[in-house]
Amino acid sequence: MMITVAIGLTIGSITFMAMMPMFNRNHVDLAYDTTLMVLRNTRHLAITQSHQYYVNFNPGGFPVGTIQVTYQPPAIGGGALPPIQQVATYRLPTDVSFSVMAGFPASSPDGFGTGINAIDFGQGLGAGSLNYVCFMPDGSSRDTLGNYNSGVIYLARTADPNAYNSRSVSVWGATGRVRGWRLYQQAGVPKWVQQ
Repeated sequence: MMITVAIGLTIGSITFMAMMPMFNRNHVDLAYDTTLMVLRNTRHLAITQSHQYYVNFNPGGFPVGTIQVTYQPPAIGGGALPPIQQVATYRLPTDVSFSVMAGFPASSPDGFGTGINAIDFGQGLGAGSLNYVCFMPDGSSRDTLGNYNSGVIYLARTADPNAYNSRSVSVWGATGRVRGWRLYQQAGVPKWVQQ
């Protein structure tokens, strides 16, 4: 009986060790799917509700790996805008973060940024990287001053030495188009390929 139990435990541990890379990759896929879903759904809310909706990455006062969706209520009677209201918060798996890794190509998805900043919105605005996008009722993505806000966000497991398990999501400011990307090796060179 003890030999049978020992063989079963050995087979179980070998299976678990063999499955770990798949579990880790699934965490990155979950973070990618969550980020993509939040951006697309928030853009849809902005269009259908005809209001401004913000998506903040790693907002202050929240744990790292948090995505916060907020809403700007309209001004009543032409007065000042009411305070921004929180709609929802989402958390990435604890082993996945918004981060860049060695091995990322210099050419970023959709040509936004240089692949150095993990959260790299505000391209072409001259204000450095922004950690949010604001979807407008016309579907576009803008900053707080009304400028088009294009950029990219990278997702990776920092403990994973394989950069090819990483994902990214880009937002095109003028249209608000949200696209997902995966890192592949093509002709021996890493390249972001649209999912």
